[in-house]
Amino acid sequence: MLLITGGARSGKSRYAESLFADERDVVYIATAQIHDEEMRERVRLHQQSRPETWTTFEGMYYLHRAVSEQRKHYLLDCLSILCSNIMFDLTEGLKKIPVDAQEEVERTVCEEIEQLAWNIREIQGRLVIVTNEVGSSIVPENHVARVYRDILGRVNQRVAALCDEVYLVVCGIPMKIK
Repeated sequence: MLLITGGARSGKSRYAESLFADERDVVYIATAQIHDEEMRERVRLHQQSRPETWTTFEGMYYLHRAVSEQRKHYLLDCLSILCSNIMFDLTEGLKKIPVDAQEEVERTVCEEIEQLAWNIREIQGRLVIVTNEVGSSIVPENHVARVYRDILGRVNQRVAALCDEVYLVVCGIPMKIK
């Protein structure tokens, strides 16, 4: 299992996709939800960059259902969007997110990843996960953004601990950190 992290537009997805460049049986696990035209365009560009032989699985829950014995290569893009989607789903637009709700979000995201990883290991497959590093910036101005940053930081730590390798991508250059 491999985790790729970095800032926005740092080349994380491009690097992740390059790891599977010679594979035809890749399952792309897409976590983004389209809420506006800008996101629709981002998704379209990502779709265009993938080979036609790749299968796409979309969702934020039951990600392990994407696993099939016929396919051995899995790319989840991205963990940070999965985390925000689950956070907003479980907190239903709260202005203040209590600690127990934060813990539930973190637990739910980690359980999704752990179940997915377990299923992929069972078929001796390979999983690459893309995430964002959001802790290297200024402290967010509002409560919800700070909670998200904190949850994602802890989720990234837990997922990195499960991974055999971790890469940080900066300016399109991947650097192995584990």
